[in-house]
Amino acid sequence: MFRGRKPAIQVKSPQQVELMRAAGLLVGETLELLREAVKPGITTMELDELAERHIRDSGGVPSFKGYHGFTGTICASVNEEIVHGIPNAGKVLRAGDVISIDCGAIVEGWHGDAAVTVPVGEITAELRRLLEVTETSLWHGLAAGRAGARLTDMSHAIEAYIRSQGPYGIVEGYGGHGIGTEMHMDPLIPNHGAAGHGPVLRSGMCFAVEPMVNLGIKETLELDDGWTVVTADGRFSAHFEHSFAVTPDGPRVLTALDEGREWFAKLEAGTASR
Repeated sequence: MFRGRKPAIQVKSPQQVELMRAAGLLVGETLELLREAVKPGITTMELDELAERHIRDSGGVPSFKGYHGFTGTICASVNEEIVHGIPNAGKVLRAGDVISIDCGAIVEGWHGDAAVTVPVGEITAELRRLLEVTETSLWHGLAAGRAGARLTDMSHAIEAYIRSQGPYGIVEGYGGHGIGTEMHMDPLIPNHGAAGHGPVLRSGMCFAVEPMVNLGIKETLELDDGWTVVTADGRFSAHFEHSFAVTPDGPRVLTALDEGREWFAKLEAGTASR
């Protein structure tokens, strides 16, 4: 995977990491606002408008809007849509749906990027478990992002946790990435694979980690809109993401309101979703 040209990973100064925290915090706050707004009857375009207004009113710029022609401030991916769903005034959320909301913002030239999958009203126990497994796998991946580790230690931690929880489909071909002065930077971070490969992580490196997990098979299709990625079997999917910085004290989750302290404490105590 990492033969040939090695990924050029941008290393930030502590001051630059603080600027990334400002962008990440804005993304985290926007996602919390959208999480509260999700309810049966709301459209994905209404969520998009809420996100854009909040980001701009807070002094940020939406990362996604205009990115390679993308028209939304958020990616709004519902049910079998895995990622890159385009907000649409005709897309009405209904009880029992799940929606992945992916959001990015730029503050003073630095990017933040994160995603949550939110239930719409009451969902089935099977779907609740899918969301729990996917989110917990994200935090296993983040916890592996320590100085001195290898890049694929994060990939392996994500896959190992998901495999331990059941026969889920781990999406391939899409994954995490470097982040900083651009939204998508080297390297790609797969959500599967053996540990111990790829570049050594150093303090000041920043990454976005984002597992995508399907109830059924791992195979995907891209719709004719050129953006929306769906499960090949039509079953539901979940997607969670955070941006973080490698620091001497461990991973600092830039898009989490508490920088990840609660989740890391749960993992250490063994009380995260089993």
